[in-house]
Amino acid sequence: MSTGSWASSPRVAKVMRGNRSRDTKPEMAVRRLLHARGLRYRVNARPLPSLPRTADIVFPRKRIAVFIDGCFWHGCPEHYVPSKSNRDYWAPKIAANAARDVETTRTLSAAGWTILRYWSHTPPEEVAVLVESHVIAHDQDLPG
Repeated sequence: MSTGSWASSPRVAKVMRGNRSRDTKPEMAVRRLLHARGLRYRVNARPLPSLPRTADIVFPRKRIAVFIDGCFWHGCPEHYVPSKSNRDYWAPKIAANAARDVETTRTLSAAGWTILRYWSHTPPEEVAVLVESHVIAHDQDLPG
């Protein structure tokens, strides 16, 4: 472990290096199911170029952004367990993540985007069905 690391121990540093910000197992499972349903989308893309936030799955023409939030990182009310070590770091970090999620949803919604947020513990099949229903509903709303 390098000197001055934010990690509380070498074990924590190793675990943190292994965490992914994209292409997580829940995300990949949902993407495979959506692709099998014939849906095409962008991955890890900014819905709004001016907003420095990426959505996990984006349907740009339909203006639908899908976020699959990890239970620890986003403070899931059902599964989040506060860290027992380095609490002064983690409590504000998770609170800031949750606040940023709310602000991102508000900003994108105001710009006309449909925001779909799911917890990583939600079964991928359930997420895929819900996302597909929004995409289909959007297609039915279009004139033509």
